[in-house]
Amino acid sequence: MYPPQIERERQVSKNIKCIVIQNRGAQPRSACDEDNKGYLSREDFKVAVVILFGYKPSKVEVDSVMASAQPNNSGISIEMFLNLMNTKKAAQLYHSEMRQIFTAFDMQCKGFLTLEDFRKAFSIVVPKLPERIILEAFREVDQDSDGLVGFREFESAMNYGQDEAS
Repeated sequence: MYPPQIERERQVSKNIKCIVIQNRGAQPRSACDEDNKGYLSREDFKVAVVILFGYKPSKVEVDSVMASAQPNNSGISIEMFLNLMNTKKAAQLYHSEMRQIFTAFDMQCKGFLTLEDFRKAFSIVVPKLPERIILEAFREVDQDSDGLVGFREFESAMNYGQDEAS
């Protein structure tokens, strides 16, 4: 049995595959495309997001997605929908992994990390890392220099350089 968050992510991945039905040699179609139009209307899109992620998308989210579709089309293509949902799922998974790493560092569940938390974590992962390097790493991550590293600071440090690498 998986933890609830991992189980939910596995279910979303399975649902993305189930919601888009592949026919051999034909265009993929969606189980939410009730009229077999070949695209998802606004309402179809909302239903699909509810099925996949368990929430009703806001008007702003729907407007944004529909605006990215071809202007003379009445909805979003199945292929575009599939790409968007896979991207959304990957982002959720990445954020979840980041939270798990932070929680592993935060051994006393305080909601923030101290220099001592960094020392303990690094002693497990890299036992011979000099104290000076650990202190420099902590200072770099502690952006507001308050001696505590919150999740946002941690996430920002973990994401540093990601845009250039992509």
